[in-house]
Amino acid sequence: MDFFRRTALAEQMATQLLRPGFLDQGLRSGLFLSGLRRTGKTTFLQQDLIPVLEAMGALVIYVDLWADTKADPATLIHAAIRKALADLQTPASGALGRLKRLKGLDIGAAGLRFGFQLADLGARGGPTLAQALTEVVDLAKTDVVLIVDEVQQALAGDDGAQMLLAIKAARDAINPRPNTPGHFIFIGTGSHRAQVVGMTLQGKHAFAGASTVDYPTLGEDFVDYVLKGIASEGAKALPSLPVAVEAFNTLGRRPEELTKALRQLQHQNPQEADHLLPVIAATLKSAAADVELRKVEDLGVLAGAIFARIARADGDVTGLFAADALSEYATIVGRDVTADQVQRISEELRDANIIMRKGHGVYAVTDPFVQGAWRERRALLGPAPKPPAASEGSI
Repeated sequence: MDFFRRTALAEQMATQLLRPGFLDQGLRSGLFLSGLRRTGKTTFLQQDLIPVLEAMGALVIYVDLWADTKADPATLIHAAIRKALADLQTPASGALGRLKRLKGLDIGAAGLRFGFQLADLGARGGPTLAQALTEVVDLAKTDVVLIVDEVQQALAGDDGAQMLLAIKAARDAINPRPNTPGHFIFIGTGSHRAQVVGMTLQGKHAFAGASTVDYPTLGEDFVDYVLKGIASEGAKALPSLPVAVEAFNTLGRRPEELTKALRQLQHQNPQEADHLLPVIAATLKSAAADVELRKVEDLGVLAGAIFARIARADGDVTGLFAADALSEYATIVGRDVTADQVQRISEELRDANIIMRKGHGVYAVTDPFVQGAWRERRALLGPAPKPPAASEGSI
């Protein structure tokens, strides 16, 4: 499959992480990258950044917390680390071959041998993450980069929050050593900017004080690349670059949505391409949000009332089960509502990945794109009642 490569950006980021200058030293405290869903973050990580980091000699461990939203984040992270370490014990693995080639390691035919059993990592009484990763750095004599995609999911439960503390402990155990043969670098990416930024600003979080940046979304050069690509394949309906860029912006700079829009455009009059593409883009934007909002509707009126209370807030929302909230839901559904019923429906909304629990009693909409679409529609219907100030928080 052909990918739009962002090699220069990847090389810049990898150099800042692995060979930081004076102004980039803070990146070793952790780097958090935020950007909306389906804007190309994961593709950039897997196709651009990880290969460059590995080419510079780093051992990269990648885990996507949205790979299984019902699984405990700590379980997913431990599994990814165990798999990476198992590769280092496999003589024919690519990771071990790179270390031999790039670092000149004299590793026996059996690969690296650790002073602990991989199965014990993450188990009660087993080695801590700090102990395990320190041993990896010392044996491999290289940097270890842990990338956690959709890192905000770690806030959904106590185990995930404890895992972040364990990751921080590994950083603090490895990086300050005067003669460390490598460093431990943590990269967290997320699709909810407020939540990701909050993880670096609020003192209660493990990585308070770490660096946070917005994911550099794809731009005009990517749109130009796509237009030239479809032209080379014989596409007849070709919009001008400025119109295509504007459509891309309408679609939240989501590559897959741009491809859908251009595919639909091929069924139209080529002479009307510049006129029709904005209409198609606006329709697709609404349709993309419809898919998620329909999940809310399918769960019933109470689910809609709960989602509305969360979606209309500017920050985090608490008090979903408070008396005033239950009264509000009852007015909407036309009957009394209990806290247990709200708890059950909230869990169903979480299972559908529509809302997320950031902490005990603290909720937010998972995808800001969906929240924005919901708000736009509410605005067309007239102002909604403002939730009580006590039920809202801000990041």
